[in-house]
Amino acid sequence: MTGPETTTTNYAEDNSQVGMQAGVVHGDVTIYSTPPGASPMERFEIGVKLLDGGQSSRAREVIREAVEAGLTGNRVCFHWQLALLSGRAWNEMPDADAAALREAPSFCRLNGGDVWADGAKTVLRLMDAAAQPNTDLRPLLKDFDNLAEPQRGMILRHLELFLEGPLKNEIWDRALTEAREEQLADNRSDRVWKYFHPSPVGPRFRPVRPPLIPAGTQARAICGAVILGGTALNLGYLLLRDLQLLTLVVYVLGIGGGFWALHAGTEWHCLTEMLRAKDREFGRPRELPSRAKPSGFAGKVDQRFDHYFARYVPRNASRQTWLDGTAGIRRRLRDEMVEVYREQRINVERIAWLIRYRVSQVCRQWENGTLWDYRRELAVPLSTKTATLLGLAALTSGTIWSVAGAARMAPANVAVSALLALVAGLVAVRARMRIVTETRRYAADVAEQRRVEEGCWAAFESWKHKLADKPTDPEMAVWLDRDRKVLLSDALRHYGLTMSNVIAHAFVEAPGSPTKRARVHKGPWRYTRYHLLLFVLTKDGVRQVTADLDFERGTFHDRARTNYRYEAVAAVRVHQTDNGNHSFELALVNGELVKAKMLAAAIDELQVDETLATVSETTLDAAGLGHTLHVMEGIAAEGKRWLEQERRRRADRQDRATAWMAAPPQAPTRPSRT
Repeated sequence: MTGPETTTTNYAEDNSQVGMQAGVVHGDVTIYSTPPGASPMERFEIGVKLLDGGQSSRAREVIREAVEAGLTGNRVCFHWQLALLSGRAWNEMPDADAAALREAPSFCRLNGGDVWADGAKTVLRLMDAAAQPNTDLRPLLKDFDNLAEPQRGMILRHLELFLEGPLKNEIWDRALTEAREEQLADNRSDRVWKYFHPSPVGPRFRPVRPPLIPAGTQARAICGAVILGGTALNLGYLLLRDLQLLTLVVYVLGIGGGFWALHAGTEWHCLTEMLRAKDREFGRPRELPSRAKPSGFAGKVDQRFDHYFARYVPRNASRQTWLDGTAGIRRRLRDEMVEVYREQRINVERIAWLIRYRVSQVCRQWENGTLWDYRRELAVPLSTKTATLLGLAALTSGTIWSVAGAARMAPANVAVSALLALVAGLVAVRARMRIVTETRRYAADVAEQRRVEEGCWAAFESWKHKLADKPTDPEMAVWLDRDRKVLLSDALRHYGLTMSNVIAHAFVEAPGSPTKRARVHKGPWRYTRYHLLLFVLTKDGVRQVTADLDFERGTFHDRARTNYRYEAVAAVRVHQTDNGNHSFELALVNGELVKAKMLAAAIDELQVDETLATVSETTLDAAGLGHTLHVMEGIAAEGKRWLEQERRRRADRQDRATAWMAAPPQAPTRPSRT
């Protein structure tokens, strides 16, 4: 079984609207959910995962709660520092958080020489070096390069916006090297698609219909057999009483032929009826086509069956021949799937693997010629037909001879017995054939169901094994962060800039086209394709770069660049609708609009403890929208004065940082909330 194909969605530019396809929510993954009554350590671990997942604001909140509850230690101190610094620059940090950052080592009781203490001390030294531009960076960078993982990688990732001056270039070079070398690490290209595939539901099957044998049929079979036996014994007694031994022998042989004919004829009838039933099942359905709503479960199952039957076309058949020849099979499989899986909140994507498997099996059977094997298996053998006809001939001749011989002695008795035997025989034979046919049908259906179940369960286990190395949400966040660094590096190289030349930079992340999307429970949306907007702010103006990111392969396509002065920015707007949609809009004074739809929410994809607001906030937090708006709204408000204001703010930040580093250590106090 191969990975699922990419489905399409719509992406709009200019003034058009975006329609987002329903996505996948991994409700069985709870890495970001805080259980009721969680201990400080449990809250801290969730905060660490939030930080790894790029959700800086939520990470600060959760880790703050753990620290306020008294949790201390070197690992706590390191992550608390990173949470306070991640995703924002100096001028975006409130005074309360700056104080918490200064007091973190003493409050968290930083001590010892383990790797977490080394990481926390390195963060402090980096802050010190950023505050003092004339500091010799060589010893610091040497120690930083010798820092263990994952501490070194986490610092490179989370301090990107915080550093200033020459240190900014040095750390950026290391971060970029790490991003390029590890951009496709951990088998990314073969694993990303699995994140967008939901956890599969195990196979279910329609119960085999039990034998339908009414009590009346059983009664007719028993009564007919009793009456037939009685008349046969009566006729035999008459022949024996009259000592017609030769006729009696013929009579016994005729009865034997009757039993032979009954056995073979029942087999003939069973095979014929089962063949007719199979032909009706495999033939073109006579009922009207499905009228299920496309948006409903049955409608989505219809779409999946139509898609896979159109995709899996046998090599030895045309598409139309294949679709016409499997119309009945397609309808039967579709009806079974709808019946056994139609329940609330079952996403059709969770059974797509089963639909794909069942269709592929039909295709394989068509190609190897076994799809119609039932016609050969249920064909009546010539020997069965011959045995039936010979048995009937023996029964008929023996009965006629015997009746004729016995009628000479007791004509009335023989006439009544013969009439009763004929009626009872017909009734008993028909009833017996129905009983045997139903019993054989049930046994055959059970055997076939068992074979299908074994194949489906084997495919299910194989599919689960294939999805076992599905990336975690933090892994997806790290890969996306590396992609953003690569795009920023390409922009800097094109414009001949270094990181120290960049006053600020910001990203806007929007879903690309075509795309799939998925998220974990209480996590941000991730996409198979992104439309990225990068704003690089320099002393000469704004450098805007747009690119489409193929997230599975880590490649960029359809790049575009635009340059404009600060005074050309007229307005920055973020539209948020009641249904959870978010869009970003940058208006230039010449009337040009830069638009991106960042989020399209869907109420049917929410878990029981989620809201549209929380999902939106989580996604936008992970995308770094807060920093982007801080930068772009500042430009829109101040225009060309923004550059001068930013220089003053940088000087103020430099003074604050110098004063912060020179301040004597404070006694441990409870961290303040912003």
